[in-house]
Amino acid sequence: MVKQTAAKLLKGDVKGVAEDITETFKRTIGLSGVVIISLSSMLGSGLFVMPAFAAEIMGPGIWLAFLVAASIVLPGALSKAELSSSMPSSGGSYVYLEKTYGPMVGTISGIGLWASFMLKASFALIGFSAYMYTVTTYFDFNLNTMMVSLGALVLITVVNIFGIKKVKAIQTPILVVTLGLLFIMCIVALFDPSTDLSKPWNGAINADPLTLAETSAFVFVAYAGVTKVAAIGGEVKNPEKNLPYGMLLSLSIATLLYCVITFMMMATIPGEWWVSSDGSTPEDPIYIFVDAVAGTKVGVLAAILAILTMISMALAGILAASRFLFAMARDNLLPQALEEVNAKYETPHWPIIFTGLAMGLAIFYLPVKDVAKLASGFKIMIFMAINSCVIVLRNTRQHHGLVAKYESPWYPYIQLWGIFAGLALIIIMGEKAFIGAGAALVIGLITYYSYGNKHAQSRHTPFDSFLNRPVKVDSDQVNTETSNSVNITYNVKNINIQDSVVIDSEISKSSEEE
Repeated sequence: MVKQTAAKLLKGDVKGVAEDITETFKRTIGLSGVVIISLSSMLGSGLFVMPAFAAEIMGPGIWLAFLVAASIVLPGALSKAELSSSMPSSGGSYVYLEKTYGPMVGTISGIGLWASFMLKASFALIGFSAYMYTVTTYFDFNLNTMMVSLGALVLITVVNIFGIKKVKAIQTPILVVTLGLLFIMCIVALFDPSTDLSKPWNGAINADPLTLAETSAFVFVAYAGVTKVAAIGGEVKNPEKNLPYGMLLSLSIATLLYCVITFMMMATIPGEWWVSSDGSTPEDPIYIFVDAVAGTKVGVLAAILAILTMISMALAGILAASRFLFAMARDNLLPQALEEVNAKYETPHWPIIFTGLAMGLAIFYLPVKDVAKLASGFKIMIFMAINSCVIVLRNTRQHHGLVAKYESPWYPYIQLWGIFAGLALIIIMGEKAFIGAGAALVIGLITYYSYGNKHAQSRHTPFDSFLNRPVKVDSDQVNTETSNSVNITYNVKNINIQDSVVIDSEISKSSEEE
């Protein structure tokens, strides 16, 4: 590929060079792969741990909280679908925010997104401890949960280096078998004479509005993975179509699963099961549900599948988190070593290894469960910012030429709903949401001013155009929009193109005429 790109450069084929540079990974993921990776990112702790803690807040009507949370996630999913169709590259939310607001906001969002995905993936690896206890107790043997978690971490790190196809090959059977079992359990429970369908229904209808809002804020993170697949947009085939439809399809499936399974769970299990005899909250609600429907043996099978599903969630977590580091290095906001792609497997091996090491340290030293909750507030803020990106870009197309092949419906009302509803959730979540966002802000600013500010190329952003700020021209570089020029820098010694090419529609047209 390097030789072909160099030949195009010598021939003056600017458009061909731009296309070669933007294609860093092979595009191997189709629509089904997008849905599988997205669902695997959501159905870990969101389905296997969270229902019990949600019930502790709201009681048996938690299915409605999942539905309300989905309605607040929907604007972000629609907005991200639109953004991914115009910028289908690896990095997801980081790319959209960096291109819209500039490198400083990009650095803050990139570091925050990487940390939140990494911590959520770490939580998944230690969150299956309750299910592990169920399995080891049933088969009468002991395992060190910490060693199991670290062993799983090493395994999923290696699998990520091997590439997307390996990740999909592992996630697909786990997801299909797990969802198949839960679907069968719901059907069996529906025909069980002891099932009381009025319990979850009345619990939702009679719930206090503030309690419903608080529970919706809590379960919001269960949907955070719906747009995680956009972080690997550079590896998706026909991304302008598969990314938008894949994200929206996975959100629809996840919403249905959460609502149906929690509804049947509350209708089937007798009493206030979410409070244990010692006053604690059980962390294995799926085992309790399946055990009540089909007995202990099938419940243990469900526990094993829960462990595998949460490992699969961590697998997708490393996959997405590593792409944020890769994308930031590509934009000169982090050291260039993180931009290297493995020659054999065509994966960003250093970002993957670094993310894996960070997860190992988090598992050992940090109260991951608490820190993951802090990161949830930052994720809601990212959804709000993504909605604002669509509003900014829709109003500045004539300046920056970013044309989306998919446009979200109900603009701008759906985006405004996402922004204001997200703000309400943050206020309801309280100080933890602001602490998490504040930590990401401080670390991001330190990273930017210590490295990114010295290496990143300043430019006139869509947000500048939105605010009608004048275009700045300095002595070292001429802005692309005002000079209609193309800046290509390449390293002859390494025979490797290093920087991206920025071309708007008018420049591209003039280059072809020449």
